[in-house]
Amino acid sequence: MGKDILKEIIEKRKADIERLGLDFGCGVPESRTRKVHPFLEKKGAILEIKRASPSKGDIAPDLDAAKTACQYAKAGASAISCLTEMNYFKGSLCDFMKAAAALDKLEAEGHEVPALLRKDFLLSADEVEVSYRAGADAVLLIARILTAQSMCEMAKKAEELGISVLIEVRKPEDLEKLSYVMARVNHKNIVCGVNSRDLKDFSIDMLAPCALLSEIKKIAADARVTFESGILSPDSAAFAAGAGFSAILLGEAAAKNPEEAGPFVKAFCETSENKAGKSWCDYAEKIRTRGEGARPLVKICGITRKEDALLAAELGADFLGFIFWKGSKRNVDADKVFEIVKTVRQGAYKCGFVGVIVNPEDEEAKAAFRLVREGILDKIQFHSCKVPGPSDAAFSDIPRYGAVNIRSEENLAKLDDLILHGQPRVLIDAQSGNAIGGTGKTVDADLVRAASKRARLWLAGGITAENVCQIIEDFQPELIDVASGVESAPGIKDAEKLRKFFGELKYV
Repeated sequence: MGKDILKEIIEKRKADIERLGLDFGCGVPESRTRKVHPFLEKKGAILEIKRASPSKGDIAPDLDAAKTACQYAKAGASAISCLTEMNYFKGSLCDFMKAAAALDKLEAEGHEVPALLRKDFLLSADEVEVSYRAGADAVLLIARILTAQSMCEMAKKAEELGISVLIEVRKPEDLEKLSYVMARVNHKNIVCGVNSRDLKDFSIDMLAPCALLSEIKKIAADARVTFESGILSPDSAAFAAGAGFSAILLGEAAAKNPEEAGPFVKAFCETSENKAGKSWCDYAEKIRTRGEGARPLVKICGITRKEDALLAAELGADFLGFIFWKGSKRNVDADKVFEIVKTVRQGAYKCGFVGVIVNPEDEEAKAAFRLVREGILDKIQFHSCKVPGPSDAAFSDIPRYGAVNIRSEENLAKLDDLILHGQPRVLIDAQSGNAIGGTGKTVDADLVRAASKRARLWLAGGITAENVCQIIEDFQPELIDVASGVESAPGIKDAEKLRKFFGELKYV
């Protein structure tokens, strides 16, 4: 894959238009023959007709666009997206018109049918008009490849024709373009979308859409926002719903198994915006505003004393962690945690507070959950135990993430499973005997690199003032978690080590 696949797609597309015309030789009729269907007027899922992609290669090369459209309609899709880009996605306007005809037939038989979105790299208002004639109820406009003026012209053309646009944004400059368009075009004709996939290199970050959600709402409080790409399980669909998105666009997972799309739609539609999802949005916004090149976030874990918590907060810790497990020498009870957190908050420090559990069923874990619900703790770290998925309503008010001990390639499967099931970040830690953390051991460098390719890196295990700068240079972690590296004894932080550790971060 090229370094800038998006640029290659656009260049080839322009050449194809020059050679074949705006309908790419598919014989689009001179006038539209089907009625316009409302696009995402209420919460729902967009399921995608997709043969291939630059990142995955062939996904469903032999799919039947008409049959797939009907399967999606029966699975409860609110809209269907059809890829029409021919070189990298192996789609066409022929596929699109077959899907439209199949939906019209289904509607004539008395079924309610979803809106149809043309997903392509459109470049002009003339292409919007061609899409309309082909039967599109909505078209995708990618802010990254369009100027504000051209995107506005295309959105106005859609408004004039009575169809909608899905405006995809990803970067801060995209938001400026979105603001320009939304000030000039009726909002009922606009749906926003944020792609978790970076179209430059096709990497996925599930928190990328969350980082922009609040910014879009600032532009227009009534904005409908779609979470695009990266949803590969019903739990990850529920993650997007919990974060507050109006819709999801489900690509590869639906295209591979159209008949199994129903559970994704159900998980999204039945999960409400919740505290756990909002917590991820707040975290994503924090990362976004810190900008490129900022030092990693720092969690000082295993806090047992007020003086240690105060010093860590004063020095710049982003999170303080408390162990709720009797098997740890750093175990603290709920009453002590309450007093420590109260003291730190009185000092007006802005760090967050995390409870670390190893068994969701034990009394210590239940005490930690209670502290979250009472607003004392901010999050729960499920360490080396099952993490409730985003669709688990019993934990909708418990912001949480998983931590896994990594000592072999086989352990990476645990990381993969958590990411697949809607955990956008997972802490990786070293394994030493039966200990679950604070071991002083580091994770093997090759395993760290492998983990960092799966999601933005949260790293624990053997991090000290002496190695932290090298670790950051080698792995660029988003968050580092430190316990024994700043202690004189388990649970007793060493003031000199803490100061030295944060002092080293100034050189990053």
